[in-house]
Amino acid sequence: MHKKSAGILLYHFQNNLPGILLVHPGGPFWAKKDLGAWSIPKGEFEEDENPLDAAKREVEEELGIKVSGEFIELTPVKQKSGKIIYAWALLQNIDLTQITSNTFELEWPPKSGKKKIFPEVDKTAWFGMEEAKKKINPAQEGLIEELERMVFDNFL
Repeated sequence: MHKKSAGILLYHFQNNLPGILLVHPGGPFWAKKDLGAWSIPKGEFEEDENPLDAAKREVEEELGIKVSGEFIELTPVKQKSGKIIYAWALLQNIDLTQITSNTFELEWPPKSGKKKIFPEVDKTAWFGMEEAKKKINPAQEGLIEELERMVFDNFL
C-alpha cells in the first residue's frame, strides 16, 4: 500500500499577480537542495483520517497557522516514491514573518550517536507561477497547473 499525504496549495494575489506559497524541508538532507526540493505544506495521514482535516493539521504544524476558507479540491498526484498527494487550494494571504515550524529530532551526523533538532520547514516563500513550478517537487507541479487552469486563467 502506498503512503498518502495531504496538503494545501496556498495562493494569493499581489499587485494583480498570482503567488504560490511553498515550503522547503528542514534537516541536513535538504540543506543544499533548491530546485525541485520545495513543496506544498503537507504530511502523511492514516486510513481513518479525513484527508482535508489532515491537510489543515499539516499547515498548522509546518507553518504555525490555522487556515480556513473555501477549499478547492485538486486532483491527487503521485510522487516518484509512489506516495499519493491529496491537495486543496486555498486563497490566503499569509504574512511570512508569522511562520513557525514544528521540529524533529535526528541522529546527526549518521551513526554518531548525537541527536540534533531540526525544523520540519526551514524556509517558506511566495513565488510567482513560473518560479514556483521550478522550485516545487516535480510531481507536485501538476497541482500548480491545475490551479492555474481553475483560478488564474479566469483571473488574468
